[in-house]
Amino acid sequence: MCNAEHISNKRTNFIVEKLLFSVLIIGLSTSLLALNTLAQDYTQWGLPAGAKARLGKGAIREIAFSPDGKQFAIASSIGIWIHDAQSTEALNFLTGHTGTVRSVAYSDDGLILASGSEDNTIRLWDARTGTHIRTLTGHLSSVNDIVFSPDSNTLASGSNDSNVRIWDVRTGTSLLTLTGHSRIVSGVVFSPDGKTLASASWDQTVRIWDVSSGKPIQTLAGHTKHLLTVDFSPDGNTIASGSWDRTVRIWDAKTGKHLRSLTGHKGGGVMNVKFNPVYSSILISTGAWDGTIRINDIQTETHLWTLKGHQPGGVLIAAFSPDGKMLLSGSFDGTLCLWNLEIDEPIQRLTGYSNKVDSVTFSPDGNLLASGGGTDKTVQLWQADTYTLLKSLIGHTWEVNCVVFNPDGKIIASADNDNIVHFWNVQSGSQIRTLPKHKDGISCIAFSPDGRIIASGSWDNTIRFWDVETGEALHELTEHTDRVSSVVYSSDGKMLASGSWDDTIYLWDVQRYKPIRVLSEHTHNVGSLAYSPDNKTLASGSWDKTVRLWDVHTGELLWTFMGHTNSINSLDFSPDGKALVSGSSDGTVLVWKLTHGTVN
Repeated sequence: MCNAEHISNKRTNFIVEKLLFSVLIIGLSTSLLALNTLAQDYTQWGLPAGAKARLGKGAIREIAFSPDGKQFAIASSIGIWIHDAQSTEALNFLTGHTGTVRSVAYSDDGLILASGSEDNTIRLWDARTGTHIRTLTGHLSSVNDIVFSPDSNTLASGSNDSNVRIWDVRTGTSLLTLTGHSRIVSGVVFSPDGKTLASASWDQTVRIWDVSSGKPIQTLAGHTKHLLTVDFSPDGNTIASGSWDRTVRIWDAKTGKHLRSLTGHKGGGVMNVKFNPVYSSILISTGAWDGTIRINDIQTETHLWTLKGHQPGGVLIAAFSPDGKMLLSGSFDGTLCLWNLEIDEPIQRLTGYSNKVDSVTFSPDGNLLASGGGTDKTVQLWQADTYTLLKSLIGHTWEVNCVVFNPDGKIIASADNDNIVHFWNVQSGSQIRTLPKHKDGISCIAFSPDGRIIASGSWDNTIRFWDVETGEALHELTEHTDRVSSVVYSSDGKMLASGSWDDTIYLWDVQRYKPIRVLSEHTHNVGSLAYSPDNKTLASGSWDKTVRLWDVHTGELLWTFMGHTNSINSLDFSPDGKALVSGSSDGTVLVWKLTHGTVN
């Protein structure tokens, strides 16, 4: 469960009188029991051509509540998810962007949802139906933040191109380009009256702009590292900014005077600042690495308390509900927490989001899927036919790079950046043992078909063969010129395929430890390989975002699959050869339906 730590016993009237929503707690506690059954629904939404299902919702980037508080939208690495705020049920999934969605915002009238993406575009959607209305183009780089004006007629956006743009929502026309920042614009926010706009930048400043003319009014300087976030108080009198210097600065919005600085976050920077929409003095800030949310009363200069529940590694974003009674936070660990501030505990934790998936594999009987990767440092076991999460295997101290079943399906081997191979009992989920350390990070492992040997690929550009029972190193291959990212045996045990960051795939004669041929069609790092059950086809996944199928005998390229929005890190065929799963850094697993090695 998520937990919270009191910093002060003092309770403000804001807390005692206003944060009472036990009815909401009851509704959420009961409705969240249905999340696993809902998983079968959302796994089918918005699939690319040829895909059968998706496990995971991608990595969380931003959260926004609808103005009526009935829904919230989540920007993720693969699209925009819409959830019911009371039941937390996933209602819709909006796709169309070709890059990670970094920002989402509802218009104040609740009719339009906007999304900004790393594909340099902004998309406008009908907030009720999810229908795409139009796409706004003009930025030359990633769109990091977007915000509607209070009257919903205009939209502001901040980009990696160092510019702020003002858009006409009705026509999609770019009205103004605000220039002046010298580095990335990370945050934008309108004043409550809509007359001014504040922008935060990596140039360590906040700039205040006149919205009608687009001219700068003043520049707020004082942070010592780049800024990540900015917000106006509801009364318009105060601006808060958060920086990589680990401080929150409070400014007078009219004069630009620095009023005070808030400290307390440890490690990284302040990722997000948000004023409570009802109480102008209440401000929350989220930490980049300490995994905490700090709540402050800026009027009394009192730190009220700290919410702890996300794993260290960073709370990316947080959002108040429109009535100021609920807080939703999202983290690098792939979780969302709904907080009950009255009792300093979350209402519930929402799962299904993931920072990334580095490895995925079927069990030999096809009944289970195992996946690993991301900041949660776990191996996850799924029911293959229902896509239901069964258990998480905990014990790694670093991100899990690779996961594989032994031939009888009773043991899982997994490896991480700490150079250790872990062995797990599938039935109990307990750890059995570990192998001696590789001399550098282990990026991939594979059991021989008889289960007696494990091959490991390393960041030191080599492939090593180990005796599973004794842990003895048997042989080493040194032909690759960059780190080895994938190794896989053919089912007859005669061949081994290896993929590397040198963009090549080697096919090896295992008995003689000699290369047979080299496949070199990928245009970026090869991340994963898998043999089909009949050994006739090899699948490869790459950082070029494609999955390719090869004829093993001739080396001919048979097919190229496209659908992921980031690098492909893991692949596996189902035992009958009719399905192929691919795990990606976009935080999802795609299941591809195959017939004779091609898409059905």
